Amino acid sequence: MDRLSSDVDVLAAVAAGRTEALRLLHERHAPWLRARLARRCADPDLVDDAIQDTFVAVWRGASRFDPGAGEVAAWIWTIGVRRLISLLRVRRVPVVELDSDDAITASAEDLVLLSVEHTDVGGAIARLSPELRAVIEATVLDGLTTKEAARLLGIPEGTVKTRAMRARTRLRELLT
Repeated sequence: MDRLSSDVDVLAAVAAGRTEALRLLHERHAPWLRARLARRCADPDLVDDAIQDTFVAVWRGASRFDPGAGEVAAWIWTIGVRRLISLLRVRRVPVVELDSDDAITASAEDLVLLSVEHTDVGGAIARLSPELRAVIEATVLDGLTTKEAARLLGIPEGTVKTRAMRARTRLRELLT
């Protein structure tokens, strides 16, 4: 495993069926994935299920990863959040945001997101319908492109654009 310093190399080893490579990828990415998914869902069992489903999907789909399409971490995040959304839909569990007093040291990105969450904007986002909120979270808060958000949410790109436009309109109404 010494030769596998980059995530792309590790993922190639996973694609070749090396379980130790999957273990290494899990060690590298499961902690931050857990933290980010826990911000979307307060049920730790559901987050654990989403993480397990994510790495099963990584194991099965590693050969389909295109290194030219982006970072391995972004690919894993897309799979993870999509798995969580699927589980939330099936179990109809409400998506909630956690308090900022958790023990994880916040990154600069997390601090910005926390400041958004605890302002009028965060309150307005929370008042959006689940469909509109998911698009805003994916495109604005997670920084995904329309195409990536469409793949993540399992909807057409045009629907992402329409929902984003409706969400911005609704946010303006809520904030004025």
